[in-house]
Amino acid sequence: MRNKSILIVDDEQNVCNLLNKIFVKEGYTAYTAYNGEEALKIIDSNEIDIVITDIKMPGMTGVELLKNINRIDPSIKVILITAFATLDTALEALRSGAKDYIIKPFNIEDVLMAVNKIANDKNDETSEDIKKDYNTIKNQLESKSPAMLKTIDMIEQVADTKATVMIYGETGTGKELAAQALHNFSSRGDKPFIKVNCAAIPDALLESELFGYEKGAFTGAIIKKPGKFELADGGTIFLDEIGDISQALQVKLLRVLQEREIEHLGGVKTIKIDVRIIAATNKNLEELVKKGDFREDLYYRLNVVPIMLPPLRERREDIKSLAEGFLKKSSFISGKHQKVISDGAIQRLMSYNWPGNIRELENIIERCVVITSKDVIGEEDLPAYVKVSSEEQISEEEATLDEVLDCTEKDVIIKTLKEWDGNRTKAAEALGISRRSLHRKIVKYNIEE
Repeated sequence: MRNKSILIVDDEQNVCNLLNKIFVKEGYTAYTAYNGEEALKIIDSNEIDIVITDIKMPGMTGVELLKNINRIDPSIKVILITAFATLDTALEALRSGAKDYIIKPFNIEDVLMAVNKIANDKNDETSEDIKKDYNTIKNQLESKSPAMLKTIDMIEQVADTKATVMIYGETGTGKELAAQALHNFSSRGDKPFIKVNCAAIPDALLESELFGYEKGAFTGAIIKKPGKFELADGGTIFLDEIGDISQALQVKLLRVLQEREIEHLGGVKTIKIDVRIIAATNKNLEELVKKGDFREDLYYRLNVVPIMLPPLRERREDIKSLAEGFLKKSSFISGKHQKVISDGAIQRLMSYNWPGNIRELENIIERCVVITSKDVIGEEDLPAYVKVSSEEQISEEEATLDEVLDCTEKDVIIKTLKEWDGNRTKAAEALGISRRSLHRKIVKYNIEE
């Protein structure tokens, strides 16, 4: 796998040289340019992953460069360097698609942290590809499954409305893809689509991420920073894993839904926002409401239009087309020549129970593309646990569906952990779930490594 490549753009030569040396030392392939025009030429002839650019430059500004990059290759992540006097410009640039901004004068640790966060955020890379590729969304939402066709019909009906949508589905069923489709197929499609994984951000930080903060609001708040709602103004915010937010944050989110306004942490000014809210969860919110863990009034505010995404085991007729689509995508991304998958391998995939759903299928196909030297991916190239048919996995006819699924999921996790020699990060990637989710399941099933 090639090193991540970064392009540094600044009219100050000493800044370019300094950052170039630092990123090369960190293992990046680094390029430098002293103006926007030169940067575009480098992007045209090289594979660039991240661009870090000053906003104020002679000729083409950093914001103009950002817009040009979005037109040429929207998968490239852009970080802006700005001065205190241009925070408003930075905010506007973030709304235009920049991933982050850094204040001048900066310290090296902040720059490295910002770049490494983007470079290591695989989920974000995937979502950005989806975000900019209409055909990817369209192809993955095509289906022969009656359950999925019903869901697609609902997405098409409510996409171009202002209605708040709640997406339900197991991990890996494509909730973010559905949210992206709702945004792209609406009149807000050319406006920001801001996503927040509520389960991935510590509760103490989530509030400041969502609502932003004023300088001095808390220790470490050395600048004023906008929140996700502010960045999504005019567009859509996607709140994934909404069932994991605290009671205190539920109250504040309810106010946003009711009043359509926010306040920065440490601020006194009310900020009006025009944001469509799409939420998602793999939990049963009705049960959480009954237990008192989720506010009933917030539940009804979010659950205006519920959309159910069926698990992959309930849409097996789509496995072949999904696998072939992922095969083309993985072959292109990895630089491998186009491969095909045998009928026998497809049959094995169709008999598997898919606890990790579509995300797990994509990871398995990607793995097969990378490690298989043949032109045809056969049954023998699939992971060992996939080769066990659903009939072999179910040993007791009397078992309930939940018992069968739990048993299957536990077996898959054990086999995957063994396959990766106990490496939880690699195992989680292979299963198509987060490391945190894998840890919870290990505890749930009392798996000893």
